[in-house]
Amino acid sequence: MADPVSSVAYAIEAALRALDGRLDLLLPTMALVIGIIALVIVNYWFLVARFPRGGGDAAAAGQAFGDAWGFPPMGALIVDFALTIAISVAAASSAIISYMPGLSDRRLPLALGLCALVAAITWFGHLGRLVFAAFTLTFLVAAGLVVTRGWLDPVTVHAAPDSHGSGHAALAAVVLAFPVAMALATGVEAPLTAIAQLGQLGDRDRRRFGRGTLALTIAIVGLLTLSLTALAAHLGVGIPASGATQIADVARAAAGDGATYALFQASSAILLLSAASSSFAAGPGLLRALSRTPGNPLGILPATFGRTNAHHTPYWAVLAFLISSCAVVVAAGGREQELVLFYAVAVFVSFLTGLLAMARFSLNEGNHALLAVNGVAVAAVGFTLAINLGRGYPLASLAAALLIAGALYALWVRAGRPRGIAEAERFAEADPLGGR
Repeated sequence: MADPVSSVAYAIEAALRALDGRLDLLLPTMALVIGIIALVIVNYWFLVARFPRGGGDAAAAGQAFGDAWGFPPMGALIVDFALTIAISVAAASSAIISYMPGLSDRRLPLALGLCALVAAITWFGHLGRLVFAAFTLTFLVAAGLVVTRGWLDPVTVHAAPDSHGSGHAALAAVVLAFPVAMALATGVEAPLTAIAQLGQLGDRDRRRFGRGTLALTIAIVGLLTLSLTALAAHLGVGIPASGATQIADVARAAAGDGATYALFQASSAILLLSAASSSFAAGPGLLRALSRTPGNPLGILPATFGRTNAHHTPYWAVLAFLISSCAVVVAAGGREQELVLFYAVAVFVSFLTGLLAMARFSLNEGNHALLAVNGVAVAAVGFTLAINLGRGYPLASLAAALLIAGALYALWVRAGRPRGIAEAERFAEADPLGGR
């Protein structure tokens, strides 16, 4: 859950900026975001039942439309992994700078250093991942302390700015702003592939595990997001000054500059690095699953991406993601808010493909009730994607995802179109130590 939980650190602020600072519309906007995430998760609830051994959107698209259709979600996920690393280390830098403003002039070197640090820890395989996983729950505890203090005995309550405009204008503002905050949705598809790691369980128990994780994701992310959003509106915490973040300002207004605030900032930074670590594991793992290593029937990428160290980490693949993520960080100047729009596009390409596959399954089986649910989700995800692409710059994310998908497709054709390529993500998760 590191990805969706950590996204709270910047998604709420992104929505507020899109609303031009209108705190009165912030809670309805984030409630709409949570509603759409819940809608996607409902569809994934049924997708887990169909693919209890993992595979995610790519496997669903491959089964519904043919193997070649697995490449668009794969390309989108590769872009999403790189952007997750970049935005997470940038947001972690912002969390640190909010607590230590003296580092504001060193934002970019700090972000690049954190990116290299996470890559280095990932180098040690599962041991490195456990270092971050051990701290994930700390943020939830710290957030609970902040929310409790903020409602019962806040240190500072700011005057909320006056809001003007008709109801129609407010509705339009919410509809146009919520797609920006849909970056919060990244990572909700993780249980669909993570269940592939549970080789010791049968299909029934994998379904239960996957569905339980999906339910916990929407419950925890929804409660956390709406609690912090409501608290921001209650305390009148608007768009932050340069060098700060809104979520840090909320924590400071609620709890002051003491130990609770320090714990909140430290745990949020570590949580964000945990999200980066997760993508440093998943992204290179996918490249390794697609590499032409001995005995791999799905190999279409150079064998270099499958070479592993003593900790079974595909080090060249990790290096590839490190270089690409650092390039994105430099392009954004180390500022996470510059990346939010790009981030929200990549993952929604994968969502849309998976949901279209689900609609195809429902249609073929004559399940009209589920088809209606699929259709509503497709419309919501498609609208979100269209609004974000309409802003212009996020087209770069779509172009990158399609370019990677096209390159993988060309390599697949050259390799003789090996069957089952759409399930590469399942193989990457099912065999994390590098063998077959």
